[in-house]
Amino acid sequence: MSRPEVISVVGLWHLGCVLTACWAELGHRVVGVDGSPDVVEGLRSGRAPIFEPDLDDLLRANLGKGSLRFTTDFRDAIPRSDFAVVAFDTPVGSNDRLDLASVEEAVRALALHLKEGGVIVVSSQVPVGTCARWREEVGRLSRHRTVDLVYSPENLRLGEAIRCYLHPDRIVVGADDEPTWQRVAALFAPMGAPVLSMSLASAEMAKHALNAFLATSVSFINEIATLCEATGADVLAVVEALKTDPRIGPRAFLSPGLGFAGGTLARDIQVLKVIGRARGAETPLLDSVLAVNRDRPEIVLRRFTDRYGKLEGLVVGALGLTYKAGTSTLRRSMALEVIRVLVQAGAKVRAYDPKADLSELEGPPEFEPVSDPYEAARGASALVILTEWPEFRQLDFERIKSGMANPVILDGKNLLAGLRLGERGFDYIGVGR
Repeated sequence: MSRPEVISVVGLWHLGCVLTACWAELGHRVVGVDGSPDVVEGLRSGRAPIFEPDLDDLLRANLGKGSLRFTTDFRDAIPRSDFAVVAFDTPVGSNDRLDLASVEEAVRALALHLKEGGVIVVSSQVPVGTCARWREEVGRLSRHRTVDLVYSPENLRLGEAIRCYLHPDRIVVGADDEPTWQRVAALFAPMGAPVLSMSLASAEMAKHALNAFLATSVSFINEIATLCEATGADVLAVVEALKTDPRIGPRAFLSPGLGFAGGTLARDIQVLKVIGRARGAETPLLDSVLAVNRDRPEIVLRRFTDRYGKLEGLVVGALGLTYKAGTSTLRRSMALEVIRVLVQAGAKVRAYDPKADLSELEGPPEFEPVSDPYEAARGASALVILTEWPEFRQLDFERIKSGMANPVILDGKNLLAGLRLGERGFDYIGVGR
């Protein structure tokens, strides 16, 4: 690496916290900036506001080395920065639409305070066309003609974020100025991955297209799972056949289950639909992807009503609340959607999750939170797996069975496939099998 850069990271939730730790680990002098005193105070003690494996350890290590600090004072951090990374986890509404207000405010402030030659690197999710508009605004607001803006979309996956960021497969940098792109590419070079050069609009569209492709893969395999159930085929065998075809590959996003959640994939599909409508282009494939996904929570309800008829008073144990394993966030969790459907049908749900942050819920939970999986199973007529936490595979299933009113397991993630639970006295029901 050449000389260490001074990097400010604005917006300190999941994305911003990971980026501060990673850039400091790469040897730069990093300051994280956020308007929340509580968030900043926690980070100064090495505690991120959201769980991510190994993140707190990495924060504490770089705080100890003096390469990382946190502040609420924008004017203290920004004027000395060579690069300012906009890293808000862009808010997504209940209709999967983006709210860019906080991100736009940060970009304007950066334009006013960033030093000559400074570069704004937007990593937050934004609709295509946004960064070109912001770049023009930065040019109007900045006192320095050499301040520029690029777009480098984040590539994180909750639960694997540090590895994803420090060891990417490739890095996308969208810039409308070649010398600026060269500077940013040099910043990313120590990560050892190809840095793809494209325009601002192409980089924004590449992120939309990637998430739309992943969402399409999820809905595709879920629809295949439904057909497997109707014909007696096993979707896991079908997935194996697909992944061993070199045109698809072993890392294909083909995990049948309850559908995609978290807001990220649906958000980008909505962005593309809005763009299509505004320009008179139809998006029937994307419409269908969303339609398939919307129906996934109903699968659990249909399975239970087929078995029990009315669900009024039925006790259901739920394992998993977060929208995926390896995180504490409940944001747009499909597990919560399934629980809501069951409760509305009259079931009583007792739920356990090893990391869920229940303070994220708006109002009291619709379920009874319990402290361990055995309590969730106690007296239940069925147990449903809603999040693929690996530790659920290590449970004492004899203890689980002895505590249940009926030893029925509905595995919404096919997490327990291969454990031969049917041979151990359970009525085990997977997805697409």
